[in-house]
Amino acid sequence: MSTSDTTAPTPVITLTEAAVKEVKRLINVQGIEEGGLRLGVKGGGCSGLSYTINFDDKIGPYDQVFEFDGVKVLVDAKSAIYLQGTQLDYHKDLMGGNFKFVNPNANKTCGCGESFSA
Repeated sequence: MSTSDTTAPTPVITLTEAAVKEVKRLINVQGIEEGGLRLGVKGGGCSGLSYTINFDDKIGPYDQVFEFDGVKVLVDAKSAIYLQGTQLDYHKDLMGGNFKFVNPNANKTCGCGESFSA
């Protein structure tokens, strides 16, 4: 499904309020004006697949675009298969903060929380 011009009706992934707040803060700090937060999956990691998270100013023809309180989230079609139903959360503690993927499709995750198998 290509939705490069509009927001997709059913999000593949959701963001918690804490995640949206942190993404907005990062967008502001980095001065990002176009594009959005790109979430994806690539081969590798302890369990076979690993999550990717970065900012991207380009929306590809096969990207799905979702918007959460003004934050655009970009997911390529291949990653969408593995991310269906996933929630992105953000936790902050005394040691800093980190994003956490809560993925119902993950059969096995590694201790670092950054890779999984489906």
